[in-house]
Amino acid sequence: MPLLEIKNLSCSIKGKEILKGINLSVNRGEIHAIMGPNGNGKSTLASVIAGKDTFDVTSGEIIYEGKNLLDLSIEERASEGIFLGFQYPVEIPGVTISNFMKTAINEQRKYKGLDPMNAIEFFKLMEKKKEIVQMDSSLANRFVNEGFSGGEKKKNEIFQMAMLNPTLSILDETDSGLDIDALRIVAQGVNALHTKENSTILITHYQRLLDYIVPDFVHVLSEGRIIKTGTKELALELEEKGYHWLNEK
Repeated sequence: MPLLEIKNLSCSIKGKEILKGINLSVNRGEIHAIMGPNGNGKSTLASVIAGKDTFDVTSGEIIYEGKNLLDLSIEERASEGIFLGFQYPVEIPGVTISNFMKTAINEQRKYKGLDPMNAIEFFKLMEKKKEIVQMDSSLANRFVNEGFSGGEKKKNEIFQMAMLNPTLSILDETDSGLDIDALRIVAQGVNALHTKENSTILITHYQRLLDYIVPDFVHVLSEGRIIKTGTKELALELEEKGYHWLNEK
């Protein structure tokens, strides 16, 4: 059974159809890249999987570990092991990263019927995971993303991913706005966290991210549909030719 199976998924916002019959199957241990022009539904797909209620699902289903995600709230989906890394991470003034992460971890533990993680365990875990993205120790005591550079925000996203240890990670344009060094660090973090038991969906415009995180499959999403699927070589072809040639076929 696939970890994630999307069947004939369509959705709209304010009556405008965005996704038009998406079918996608993701097995454990796989990395999938979703590419395509701006405004064609990539971020919408990520948001619908994660559970944002901005969109109206008009048909289809999303099966994750045998459960229909459309029956679960956004909080329940997170507790079931789904992580969404945002294209534009939000700032949360007044809440430190350490307090934010401790609350998130203990909410997941509560959902699973486990006792809260004590302070010693939490800080040991945090010190270990910060190394994955080379996060400065001082960042943990700063308010979430407040005053962070673009690179710091994206590192913080991968740090959160490391702390929460999701089964399915959806990274929405993680490479957006990153310089080469920050891109390399973030990609190394994603690779370090990838195992045979979890899966990753990367949403990106550019092939450069896939030089660092090699996908098993590349999908092109255009006008609300997946119009082509291939391996990493497809991303190289898109880099050379753009997207228009696919619609011309």
